[in-house]
Amino acid sequence: MSRRIDDTFARLRVAKRRALIPYFTAGHPSREHAVPMMHALAEAGADVIELGVPFSDPMADGPVIQKSGEAALALGVGLGDVLAWVREFRRTDDTTPVVLMGYLNPIERMGAEAFTKRAAEAGVDGVLVVDLPPEEAETFGPLLKAHGLDPIFLLAPTSTKKRIEQVGRIAAGYVYYVSLKGVTGSAALNVDEVLSALPAIREATGLPVGVGFGIRDGATAAAIAKRADAVVIGTRLIQEIEAAGPAHAIERAAAFMKGIREAMDAGAAAAQTQETAR
Repeated sequence: MSRRIDDTFARLRVAKRRALIPYFTAGHPSREHAVPMMHALAEAGADVIELGVPFSDPMADGPVIQKSGEAALALGVGLGDVLAWVREFRRTDDTTPVVLMGYLNPIERMGAEAFTKRAAEAGVDGVLVVDLPPEEAETFGPLLKAHGLDPIFLLAPTSTKKRIEQVGRIAAGYVYYVSLKGVTGSAALNVDEVLSALPAIREATGLPVGVGFGIRDGATAAAIAKRADAVVIGTRLIQEIEAAGPAHAIERAAAFMKGIREAMDAGAAAAQTQETAR
């Protein structure tokens, strides 16, 4: 399993802070942005980076992330490029965990064993395959773990107790709780409803729980971070990148994530002050 992911969550628990996990599509807005964007996000306060692997039929992604994936595919970005960028990132950052998030088809085309070996050698820490349910990961999950990679799975408001327990048996690193019924960026977030679901997931899996799909600002991120172990932001970050244009994409993405990090830390500090005063 991934040392970097486990160490990151252990360090944050001691500090009573929550993980900030930005998602962006590798190769968007250009191939040249990939590695500098990863470094900028880490410097802005990201604890884990989710790197989207472009795919032609991204069933769980809303229009914003779909558009970024289409742009990357038009530039010829493939899984091999993504692994190469992670390897380059690792030349100067050996501490920030990197999770690849994508779909099964590109992995199958490369071959599961070849992909797993190349991902581990590149410095990947975890893999989240959106269209691979735990029932069908009995071979792939252990293969990832054997190479020091964490198999990460999605859970949703519709997930049954049986599904949550299945994820708990095979997952490692953290669990990604999809806070909305629908695709990324598709609806308003009910914070209280999300927070009420987390304790049962954490108890059943024994893993940190990150929340994503609908967190768009610092206030919401801070509210989710009151109980979640991690906050994941993708759609809104990509909107910031789009709005900035290629010349200012990295600067604007970093500024946006720094604001989210500050809001989360301020919320955690306020909570600690209230706890001390009791």
